[in-house]
Amino acid sequence: MTSVKVNELLSVAGQPDAAAFAAFAADGFAAVINARPDGEEPGQPGNTAEKASAAAAGLAYSFVPVKGTEITEADIRAFQAAMAEAKGPVVAHCKSGTRALTLHALGEVLDGRMKPGDVEAFGQNLGFDLAGARRFLEKRAGQAPHVKAFFEPRTCSVQYVVSDPATKRCAIIDPVLDFDEMSGATAMANADAILAHIESEGLTVEWILDTHPHADHFSAAHYLHEKTGAPTAIGAHVTDVQKLWKEIYNWPALKTDGSQWDRLFADGDTFEIGALKARVMFSPGHTLASITYVIGDAAFVHDTVFTPDSGTARTDFPGGSAAALWQSIQAILSLPEETRLFSGHDYQPGGRHPRWESTVAAQKRANPHIAGIDEAAFVALRQARDRTLPKPKLMLHALQVNIRGGRLPDPEENGRRYLKIPLDAL
Repeated sequence: MTSVKVNELLSVAGQPDAAAFAAFAADGFAAVINARPDGEEPGQPGNTAEKASAAAAGLAYSFVPVKGTEITEADIRAFQAAMAEAKGPVVAHCKSGTRALTLHALGEVLDGRMKPGDVEAFGQNLGFDLAGARRFLEKRAGQAPHVKAFFEPRTCSVQYVVSDPATKRCAIIDPVLDFDEMSGATAMANADAILAHIESEGLTVEWILDTHPHADHFSAAHYLHEKTGAPTAIGAHVTDVQKLWKEIYNWPALKTDGSQWDRLFADGDTFEIGALKARVMFSPGHTLASITYVIGDAAFVHDTVFTPDSGTARTDFPGGSAAALWQSIQAILSLPEETRLFSGHDYQPGGRHPRWESTVAAQKRANPHIAGIDEAAFVALRQARDRTLPKPKLMLHALQVNIRGGRLPDPEENGRRYLKIPLDAL
C-alpha cells in the first residue's frame, strides 16, 4: 500500500488490506486512523478487521469514520485527538485518502495554521482534490449561530454553548453537573469548562436552557445561573413531570408550578440570543416536557433523534410515548433540509468517536428508525428496543435534582445533603 507523506507525523493512503498493516509497522508508522465508515463497498475490511490487523502489527488504531459531505467539527477534532495520542508517525486512510487529508487540512484552518484560501492548492500539491474542504469552510463561514459542544463521557451527554457571532451573546444548553454515584461526590468541572470557554471567547450569557428534565445526569443550570445571573428556562410541561415524580418520591413539599425556572416555554414561543431569533417546538415522547430549540439554522433536538447511525431516543420513562415521539420527529424533519440538528447524547456505535451533529436531510436518508418506515413500524421498533434497555443508573438520583432546576437537596441539620431513593417504585 502506497501512502502519501503530508508531514513528518502524517501520511494518507487509500484502503489498505490486512497485509499492509505489517508493512506500515515496518515503515516506521506507530498508528493507523481509519476514516472510512463500514459498509461503503463489498469486500471492505471494516473497523473490526482493521483493528485486529493493527493490533497484530503492533500499531495503535483509531476509528474516525466520516462521509465527505457530512464532516463536522466533531470529526475534525476527533482526528486531531487521534493524531495527538499517537506515539509516532500516523497513516490515515479512507477509500482514496481524500477524506483523511480533508480532516487534517480543516483542522489546520480551524486552528489558524492554514488560510482557507490555501486549502485546495495544498491538496493539489499532494495529488488530492480538496474542493469539499473549501465548500465546508464556505458554508461554515455563513452559519449562525456558532455552536461549541462539550462531550461528557461519563453519561455520553452533549452540552452546548450557542452564540451569535455578531453580538457575542450566547445561551448554554443542557449543562451537566458532575456526580459520582459510587462516592456521592459532586463537582463542577463540566460547568466550569463551559464558563472558561465563555470567558476566553468574550461571550455574554443571555440564557441557560434545558431541553427536558434529564434522567441520566444532574443539570448544572442552577449553578450556572448563580455564576452568571442569566435566566433559566425549560418547557412549560415540566409541571406535568413534577407532578408525576412528586408522587413517586412522596414529596409533599415539592412545588409543581415550574417556579424553579425563570421562564417556562410553550410551543411556538420565541426569544432572542443577541440578534439571533429562536423559537420553541414542543417535542414530547422521550419525556412529557421535552422541547426543541430552533436557533438560526440550528435545532437542538435533545433526546429525539441521535446521529443517523444511532437511531432515536427511548420512550419507556414515566410519561414517555413512542407515538408522541414519532410525531415530534416528523415536526423536526419538516424543518429545511439543511438545518443542523444537534443531539443530546452520543453512545459511539461501533466504537467510533463521539458525534452529535447531523442534518434533516441526513436523518431522512440514513437513520434506520426514520428512513422508509411509517408510524406503526416506528412504534413497534421503538417499543421492542425499549424493552431491552435497562433504566439509566442515575435516573432516581437525577430526577429529584432536575425537577428543581438543577438544585441539589437542601442541607440537613448536620450540613450534609441527601438524595432520596424510592424502592420498588418503577
